[in-house]
Amino acid sequence: MAFPDLADTFNLLGHRMKDRVTGLTGVVTSISHDLNGCVQATLHYGLDKDGKPGEQYWIDIARLVHTGKPRVMVPPPFGETAAKNYDKGPATKPAPRAV
Repeated sequence: MAFPDLADTFNLLGHRMKDRVTGLTGVVTSISHDLNGCVQATLHYGLDKDGKPGEQYWIDIARLVHTGKPRVMVPPPFGETAAKNYDKGPATKPAPRAV
């Protein structure tokens, strides 16, 4: 079996996918390229019935199928710019408020 192309794996980010084995459906939020050759994606299935963030599960990308829905957000331009020129990151935190 050939390894997947890096661009193809990064293209999974932000898409709603379904696990063929468990039926779990969620948004791909992260991709992992492991030393042993596994390529996995995290599926985040959203909020639970109480409005709390659900768990994320690592699933081998060979088990994932696209649901046909549009991407929830555009991922960063990985590989298109040098890391030193890429200024995205976590949002700045607001100043602490007095209690």
